[in-house]
Amino acid sequence: MNNKTSILLPLLIALAFACGMWVQRAFQKNATPFLNPVPSKMESVMQLIKKEYVEDVNIDSLCGEMLPALFEKLDPHSVYISAEEYRDMTDPIRGSFEGIGVQFNIQNDTIVIVQVIHGGPSEKLNIKAGDKIITVNDSLVAGVGMTNEKTIKLLKGPSGTKVTVGIKRYGTQKIIPFEITRGAVPITSIDASYMLDNQTGYIAINCFSQNTHDEFLSAVSLLKSKNMKNLVIDLRENGGGLLFAAISLAEEFLQQGDTIVFTKGRNEPAEYFVAEGTGTCGNLNLVVLINEYSASASEIFAGAMQDNGRGTIVGRRSYGKGVVNEDFPLRDSSVVRLTTKKFYTPCGRCIQKPYNGSLNDYDHELVNRYDHGEMRAADSISFPDSLKFVTKTGKIVYGGGGIMPDVFVPMDTTLMSNAYKRITAEGHIYNFACAFAENNRNRLQSLSTEEAYQYCRNNISCKKITDNETKKLLTECSPTEVERLDKLMCYYIIRNIFGNTAFFEFYNADDTTIQKALEILSTKN
Repeated sequence: MNNKTSILLPLLIALAFACGMWVQRAFQKNATPFLNPVPSKMESVMQLIKKEYVEDVNIDSLCGEMLPALFEKLDPHSVYISAEEYRDMTDPIRGSFEGIGVQFNIQNDTIVIVQVIHGGPSEKLNIKAGDKIITVNDSLVAGVGMTNEKTIKLLKGPSGTKVTVGIKRYGTQKIIPFEITRGAVPITSIDASYMLDNQTGYIAINCFSQNTHDEFLSAVSLLKSKNMKNLVIDLRENGGGLLFAAISLAEEFLQQGDTIVFTKGRNEPAEYFVAEGTGTCGNLNLVVLINEYSASASEIFAGAMQDNGRGTIVGRRSYGKGVVNEDFPLRDSSVVRLTTKKFYTPCGRCIQKPYNGSLNDYDHELVNRYDHGEMRAADSISFPDSLKFVTKTGKIVYGGGGIMPDVFVPMDTTLMSNAYKRITAEGHIYNFACAFAENNRNRLQSLSTEEAYQYCRNNISCKKITDNETKKLLTECSPTEVERLDKLMCYYIIRNIFGNTAFFEFYNADDTTIQKALEILSTKN
């Protein structure tokens, strides 16, 4: 695309404008088409190309190729999205998608179901975790080089359509056929909810979707029934989502009249979102966990809690996405996602990190933080006085790039060798764990989670992996890293057998950020 961009750059603006004429603001009622009685230079160029160019020009096709280059000239969060990409991107935000309702992993060139989504079509047919998909609509899909993308295309589809899968189940010889009627598959934005101790609840939120508020209220209600007095909300790795979902969540903790967030556009006055004081969590002691991958809606919530003195923010500086994006559909169902406003925390901070016009620099900003030492020590970052703000409680905070936590927790740099990162990133440990879970499913399901974890600890080790590449990488890992890999295998097995909440219970047990949160909350009661 870059070569085409350089050759056809004179056409870019004209073609982009052509697409722009079809833009209509998403969900806006009675939208008025763009009217321009006097042709602009861009319109004239477009018409000239269509009329005089030596060959027919497919404007739609060229737009799809050229528009991404145009948006690179704006900011990193303004983008052109194809129709197919948009559907995949918005599934988690809508809170559901249409398909058969399984999570899978490709292991030894075979599609292995690792989790059946509760409430989805596959659960209703008693399809189980550990089942292997051998055929789809009578076509062999095992041992033929299937990829995640190919598998998703085969299994996802509109509600009401049917797909037949042939499944090999542990302990059976025959392939079992299942005709699945695709349907709405719920996506939960809460990964886990449980009690960390006898007074402290824990809720991990992976994104802010249409369903987040309702899911959160259900989780809180259950935890309150277990005598919850403190709450840890984990927004680490939460890349954001819907603005109103973050506002709704903040409402649960703030008093009447407290500002949650406000937004401002180039030609629009500030719009303030203020708490009504009807929330259900006003009496809970609160800690919010963030890290460098907490962005957008996560930062709105964390900023509202920090500026109003409502909770303690723990972790590392958040990503720094402080802009509001709106989606404008084009006539072919592709979408222009445009930055239209910036959002500001209650005391006036814009936490959008700087953008100098280089996407490469922007994308490597987190790497620069690490190289600068920020992930290891809070005092490695300094903010200019021009970005100083004072919160409702008199605390000094800074704008200019993310939410700085009240309590800093450094990154664990004992697990940073290239060998360790490769083993975890390339799925070697995960694949071994899936195979062990499949081969020992009946035994593990007969045990409690604690008994199953101890069984795994006593019977498996990453050193038992026979793959030559992994064995070589393991020799380059430190003893600390090998021990952590052994634990990770056990955590993955627990998740495969017992689900996400069980996984988090074990994974969080030696998480230093969780321990810091508990230490802080121990002084509140």
